[in-house]
Order: sequence, then C-alpha cells, then structure tokens
Amino acid sequence: MANALVSIQIIPKTKNGENVIPYVDEAISIIHASGVKYEVHPLETTMEGELGKLFAVISEMNEKMIEMGCSNVISQVKILYQPSGITMDTLTEKYR
Repeated sequence: MANALVSIQIIPKTKNGENVIPYVDEAISIIHASGVKYEVHPLETTMEGELGKLFAVISEMNEKMIEMGCSNVISQVKILYQPSGITMDTLTEKYR
C-alpha cells in the first residue's frame, strides 16, 4: 500500500512569458509515465505512492522544465506521509 499522497502545482518561468499550459502538460506526462496513481485537478495534481518515488517524479518534472528552456521552476508541494498506508480514496470516498 502507498505510504504517501503528494500534491504538486508546478509553475515554470517560461522563456518569453508564453503560456505555461504546454509545460504543465509535459509535467503531467512525466507523472503518467512514472506509473504512479494520480489525479489531475484544476490547480494541482495529486499522486499516490511511496514517498521516495514521488520525490523522484517531482525532481524529474523540475529537470524537464529546465530542459524545455525555463530559467526556473516553482513547485508548491503538499505531502501526507503515513507509514501505515494511505490512499486518495481513503480520504475522499465519502464525497463520491
């Protein structure tokens, strides 16, 4: 069972102030390729998995933004770490 939920909002500083949506789309594609469970929301994406793996995904996302030409990246991250196990469904099932 997953031991962490991590929500991330990635805010890349683009080269010429262009639209960030293609950059965010690329960041989400990195999450998708990682194989972790995730949900995209309007202002952030929440991932579920092992904390170390989720940190590695965040690192890869930030590195990709720089590779794409961004001068810097702000990553706003929220973490719920629960060694006994935690899932997104556990927290949200009563609302569905």
